Amino acid sequence: MTENKAQEQQKAWWKNAVVYQIYPKSFQDSDGDGVGDIRGIISRLDYLEELGVDAVWISPVYRSPQNDNGYDISDYQDIDPMFGTLADMDELIAEAKKRGIRIIMDLVLNHTSDEHRWFKEAKKGKDNPYHDYYVWRDGEEGTCPNEMKAVFGGPAWDWVPELKQYYFHQFAPEQPDLNWENPKVRREIYDMILWWMDRGVGGFRLDVIDQIAKEPDRGITNNGSRLHEFLRELSRETFQKGNLITVGEAWGATTEIAKKYSSPDGSEFSMVFQFEHIMLDQQEGKEKWDLAPLPFVKLKKCLARWQDELFGKGWNSLFWNNHDLPRIVSRWGDDGEYRAESAKMLAAVLHGMQGTPYIYQGEELGMTNVKFSDISAYRDVETTNMYYERIEAGYKEDDVMRSIYAKSRDNARTPMQWNGETNAGFTKGTPWIGVNPNYTKINAEDERKDTGSVYQFYRKLIRLRKEYPVFVDGKFELLLPEDEHIFAYTRTDGETEALICANFTGKNVKCPIIGKWKDAQVLIHNYEKEVEEELEPYEAVILVECL
Repeated sequence: MTENKAQEQQKAWWKNAVVYQIYPKSFQDSDGDGVGDIRGIISRLDYLEELGVDAVWISPVYRSPQNDNGYDISDYQDIDPMFGTLADMDELIAEAKKRGIRIIMDLVLNHTSDEHRWFKEAKKGKDNPYHDYYVWRDGEEGTCPNEMKAVFGGPAWDWVPELKQYYFHQFAPEQPDLNWENPKVRREIYDMILWWMDRGVGGFRLDVIDQIAKEPDRGITNNGSRLHEFLRELSRETFQKGNLITVGEAWGATTEIAKKYSSPDGSEFSMVFQFEHIMLDQQEGKEKWDLAPLPFVKLKKCLARWQDELFGKGWNSLFWNNHDLPRIVSRWGDDGEYRAESAKMLAAVLHGMQGTPYIYQGEELGMTNVKFSDISAYRDVETTNMYYERIEAGYKEDDVMRSIYAKSRDNARTPMQWNGETNAGFTKGTPWIGVNPNYTKINAEDERKDTGSVYQFYRKLIRLRKEYPVFVDGKFELLLPEDEHIFAYTRTDGETEALICANFTGKNVKCPIIGKWKDAQVLIHNYEKEVEEELEPYEAVILVECL
């Protein structure tokens, strides 16, 4: 390896990395109050080291009234008491570093909590220096500036009678949008980020970052005209001063836009979170709750397009799950008879592609969606708002609950299943949200002992990405693009060619491509048998040949 190549790899360490996402509230409770916390995460660092991950992305632990589970921040430079203290956070960063793990903080820069000091000041008067930190419009009570709707339901404008003005919020009314047009806002944000960098943070995930340049008078929320100007300034003033991993969440990203976010010149972010593949199983033009069968061929072509068009021009995040998405094994796999096989299959398909893989807590165990019998058991504001809106609109309760069972964010937020003891080993108290009843059959303690478990399969996948450069640098080619059962592709880097072949269905199907690879080395296989042309339900294999 040339010296320049080695330096390039060291700088772009995140290309070889695998990231694990933690939703702190549901990961591990250390003090018995039913809520996960930072000391709980510290207690599980050895587990994460054993799994083999390089970085841990932690959903927000900043001080917050928790109207949106921490994505409504009231103080960027303090830890919410429910999670611990700044000293706990410093210890987590230090202890993770000892194990070769970097901590990625989750930053919400589009909006704050309405309890943030800035917003409290902003409401005191139009001449207050903090007033212009947010987006305001004059108006009359009862007549919003326009008809824009908030993501969580209702209008995107909220009336403040003492000011005779509306403020803009893309999410809950308790989450007023920041005014990025104001350079003072940007400077405050940069100084805060540098403060965290000085504390040893290894990177940042930027929540809904494509919405910071919103233009509400034109009805524009994401990809506003000044977006990339703002992002380049943000990167220049902060991220480029350290060797960080940065990832921008961009629901509205296309491949062309993603090239700007993740350009190899490092002018914006290391990589992008894009969601085109995640939105395929909903009725076109409708909400995520309006379910539709997964168009499998369309999914393959979507993923292939992102692989092809970003090759050498950008970098993608690879994920099936996160804190906002249902469990993938229940969504596109089989959470019944073939749960383990389909969980492994989905993992092989994802980790074989180019990009940085993300594992959401419990994904490595094959955790599934939950079916609470009553809406009162759900905690997610988006879920509960949708339920009451649709019931009021005349939808049948069974249909509404079916959508919740399939797509609610709370599917991802049930406690981590550590063992078969009470509350899955998550807490000695009463958990803030119910535990999935299947924890006695699906848990980390059992899977760590089982050489054939989903957990052990993930450990091997993580090792393979570090042992075989083809998974980082190789060119992607989709095979059998019109096949409605098989997901197959190759990765080639000039020295090595790898074949990833997976049966996405619960029935036996033939894959003639495998016959051409009969002399190849089997790197990983989710069935304990010889690799044959006929694939069992959800069977997946990765083969490799030297060129």
